[in-house]
Amino acid sequence: MAKEFKITSTRLSDLEKELNYLKTTREREIAAMIAEARSYGDLSENSEYDAAKNEQAKLYGRIAEIEDILAHAVVIADENEASGRVGLGCTVTVENLETGAQNTYRITGSQEANPMENKLSDDSPFGRAIVGCAAGETFTVHAPAGSFTMRVLHVTREG
Repeated sequence: MAKEFKITSTRLSDLEKELNYLKTTREREIAAMIAEARSYGDLSENSEYDAAKNEQAKLYGRIAEIEDILAHAVVIADENEASGRVGLGCTVTVENLETGAQNTYRITGSQEANPMENKLSDDSPFGRAIVGCAAGETFTVHAPAGSFTMRVLHVTREG
C-alpha cells in the first residue's frame, strides 16, 4: 500500500497552487533560459546551458514530488474537535513537569512538520504521546534523548 500523506486542507491548497505555478510560469521561465543558453553556441562548454538544464531537472523533480503527495494525500478531519482532545491541526500549550517550561506547538501531518516553527508531526514521539489527550492530562514522551513527562494546559483549534 502506498504511503498516505496526512495534510490539512490549507496545505493541500498551497501544494495545488505551487504545482500550478511550477507547471505554467516556472516551466516557461526555464524553457526560455534553455533557449537563451542554446543561442550561445557550443553546448559542450556552455555553463549557462548546464545550469538551465539542472534547474529544469530540479523543477521536474519537485513537480513529481508534489504530484505524488497529492495522489496520496489524506485531508485530515477533526475527529477530536467536539471532545476537546488533541488531534491533527490542534494548537496545544504544554508544561514540562520536570522543568516547569511551557511551550506551544501545532500538531500537523508529516508533510507540514517544521520543528523550527513549533509544528510537530503526529508521527513524532511527542505527537504520538499527545494525540488524544485533553487539557489537564499528563503524558510521557519517549524520545531518543530520554523520557519526560508533560501536562496539557490548553488545546485550541484554528480554522
